[in-house]
Amino acid sequence: MADNLIQKKGESTWYVRLAVPVDVRKALGGKSVLIQSLKTGLRSEAMTRRLSILADWKAAIAAAREKRALPEDWQQNVISQLEQFDQFALNQKRKLIGEAVPDLPTVDPVKVEEMLAKMKADPKVMADVTRLVTDKMKNGLTGQIQFEDNLAHLFKRMVPAQLVTNYQLTATQRTELDALTGSPSNYKPASPITKARLKSYREFRESRGGAPKHVDQQVVKMERLSEFLKKEGLPINFDTVDNWLKSLNRAPATLGQYLMAGTAFWKWAMKYDAAWREEYKDKVNPFVGHDLPKGGGSETAGQEREMYSRADTLKLHQAALNNKDKPLADLISLGWYTGARIEELCQLSKDSVITVDGIQCFDFPKSKSKASKRVVPIHPSLLPTIDRLLEDTIDTFLIPTESADKYGKRSHAISKAFGRLRTAAGFSKLHVFHSFRHTVVTELIRADVPEHLAKELVGHETGSVTHDVYSKGASTAQKLAAISKLPRIPIVPETVQEKSG
Repeated sequence: MADNLIQKKGESTWYVRLAVPVDVRKALGGKSVLIQSLKTGLRSEAMTRRLSILADWKAAIAAAREKRALPEDWQQNVISQLEQFDQFALNQKRKLIGEAVPDLPTVDPVKVEEMLAKMKADPKVMADVTRLVTDKMKNGLTGQIQFEDNLAHLFKRMVPAQLVTNYQLTATQRTELDALTGSPSNYKPASPITKARLKSYREFRESRGGAPKHVDQQVVKMERLSEFLKKEGLPINFDTVDNWLKSLNRAPATLGQYLMAGTAFWKWAMKYDAAWREEYKDKVNPFVGHDLPKGGGSETAGQEREMYSRADTLKLHQAALNNKDKPLADLISLGWYTGARIEELCQLSKDSVITVDGIQCFDFPKSKSKASKRVVPIHPSLLPTIDRLLEDTIDTFLIPTESADKYGKRSHAISKAFGRLRTAAGFSKLHVFHSFRHTVVTELIRADVPEHLAKELVGHETGSVTHDVYSKGASTAQKLAAISKLPRIPIVPETVQEKSG
């Protein structure tokens, strides 16, 4: 059937037939095959008649493939075009009666050109235009005013027609388009925080050097608010944001982060999004002025984290060994003897172990703040463990973990493992890995280490301008003397563990 001709069983009439590619079947009414009678029994005549039909079918297939899915916020684009044509007609009518029309928005000339080209290509539309012009000439000023209304109506009819021509619309979208063009003033988007706006917001934040993880977190928070607005059918205002916060069941500190994310988005939209600025020009920032709960919204909200004692740490270390999780056991030892953040420890590599003034140290790069960049002597009790980790590493990192996440963070999986271990060992959610930082600072101060030195060792700002800005900090020897005052944890040697097992 290379010539696309067939004859049905028992018939002498020729038919033209074309298989519809899978990717355009939906656009062509769901048909898998197009078939049409050529109304001739002569093959030679059928060969000629089939050509124009095949050409039309192939053109329809090509057109379907060129169509795109409707863009995000297409509804607002339709409303904008319809409003422009109404405004255009209003301007013209005011001019006809001699009324000044200063600073009124006018219709986009590019859109007008597109519409005119579409009209010229459609004989029926051109007939309508000719009739309108004739009516205008007949009825003087009244006819001219009516002409402007009718012309705007004609332009507005072309808006949905052009959309259908250029894009693939689902049945639901067609229904929405009909309702929208019938009564655009009644249409309101389900959420003003649209995907298109969030895309622009993300691009703006990234162009200003925002950290990818931080940008992602803020965008996700706004996506959650958008879903809340859609689900509840609420406008964005102070009361809505208050209800949203109550629905989140988060700790006060986390709710504060949601409010900061909202404020950052609001400020961006009011400055860089013209439509948003116009819509909310007389509105105040709905993310400001909220009284966050104290002790509510989460199981551990408002409660201070618990510290680990030596007995606690030994219990956790032993539990990790019992689970045959040596990397987690080593991480617990590092936490006790350094007070470093879990991600800082997971990022330690061979290059992080340096010698300063003859003393082996950890070189922590900047992470959270300027104070996080520091050099910390290795506690004498930790040296054998570090020597083993340096020898055993296969990827230069001291603590082996699963592959890093998309932000390059290595601690996610092992942090989850620590959480499970802590719970199984009977500790509450107020005991977290970060608790080791509080433990180390407290133990050092109790051992008469000056507070500013204790904070320097764990990478905290001291709060002293003189120290943070002007001081170069303690010497390596002073820091070693201080870190060595951390109590030794009586961890059972690995060889003993193996024998007892």
